[in-house]
Amino acid sequence: MKISLSIILFAFTLSLSSCFKKSEKVMLEEIGEKAPVPVKTEVVEYQLNGKTYKSFAAFQNTDEKKPVVIVIPEWWGLNDYAKSRAKKLADLGYFALAVDFYGDGQFVETPDEATTLSAPFYTNSKLAKETFDAAKNSLSKFPSADTTQTAVIGYCFGGAQALNMARQEADLKGVVSFHGNLMTCVKPSNNDVPYLVLNGEDDSYVPQKERDAFKKQMDSAQIDYQFVNYPGAVHSFTNPNSTAVGKKYNMKVAYNKEADEKSWTAMKDFFDKIFK
Repeated sequence: MKISLSIILFAFTLSLSSCFKKSEKVMLEEIGEKAPVPVKTEVVEYQLNGKTYKSFAAFQNTDEKKPVVIVIPEWWGLNDYAKSRAKKLADLGYFALAVDFYGDGQFVETPDEATTLSAPFYTNSKLAKETFDAAKNSLSKFPSADTTQTAVIGYCFGGAQALNMARQEADLKGVVSFHGNLMTCVKPSNNDVPYLVLNGEDDSYVPQKERDAFKKQMDSAQIDYQFVNYPGAVHSFTNPNSTAVGKKYNMKVAYNKEADEKSWTAMKDFFDKIFK
């Protein structure tokens, strides 16, 4: 019985592929490294004031306790970008929760819609804190989420809200603001929460006057903070979609790859210190 050449080649290819996969696993074991742990994602539903919220959790599916990083999105709401950041944090070994601030997992695409939805949180710190606390409390169902080791990060609107959470919640391990507004309705509190503020030097939405006022407030309250400016970076510099959004709506926002990568590294270094 004749066996076609194509069948022989197909079988050889499968065998070779299997060997490569096995070799890769063996190589990782030989150098003392573990194969990457798959990230699990889950929609986390809970109620607040009669409204359903649908935050987004991302974590490595192991029993090991993990520090929690809560992600507060840009004013657009809980979109794919916010979720992608949660997944990246999970890849680093953290239990990440991207917060649904608007309810029902809502996100919008136009600046007018985003302004309408985000405005109440800038002026009503109690509402913002209730929304944040409801998201944090929803993590009680996850045994691997170590909520005694919690940090908060935020982007733009979320950056401002992250700062507000640090000013109101003394048991946070740290807070990171990416291109967020600095002057809000909550003044700095003299607690031990360290801040990392990552700002675009050319961000017209966070002008120099606001930066100076923020630093003055923080210094007066004797707050532990770092303020980093990235030259040439404008508002929303971490979001790859921001350049197209800026052109569409005539907004001075744009992605900056160098600033994005450097700010992410700064965040990782900050976490290495606060989660010792």
